[in-house]
Amino acid sequence: MNKHMQAAINEAQKGLNEGGIPIGAVLVHKGRIIGRGHNRRIQKNSAILHGETDALENAGRLSAAVYKECELYTTLSPCPMCTGAILLYGIPRVVIGENKTYMGEEGLLRSRGIEVEVLQDETCITLMENYISANPEVWHEDIGEE
Repeated sequence: MNKHMQAAINEAQKGLNEGGIPIGAVLVHKGRIIGRGHNRRIQKNSAILHGETDALENAGRLSAAVYKECELYTTLSPCPMCTGAILLYGIPRVVIGENKTYMGEEGLLRSRGIEVEVLQDETCITLMENYISANPEVWHEDIGEE
């Protein structure tokens, strides 16, 4: 297991332990994690704190040059909002834990020249399958469905 994906999984587990949705992400610059986050919509009563946006927020304000040298590791395929943030900041590579439980905007990322790698990691899949099964209403709210 890649150490950066493991760090994203650890963030997802942290979110679950806090009573939130188990999705985690880390922003990596030149091999070093500079931002960590997890979905905190429930914990913070937030509309936008997905794992990826939380990791970006926790990395702090960075120059465009830094983002263009980063990789984003996320346990789940990025939704349209998180995809927009990736595109806005020009993050060139995204490593996704799984897209079996939710297929985000990977096609859009690829169409804009972003390198996308999907691992289909069993830990990521199991975390989401279990959560969605136990909390379908919360999950559908999180991704903008009724």
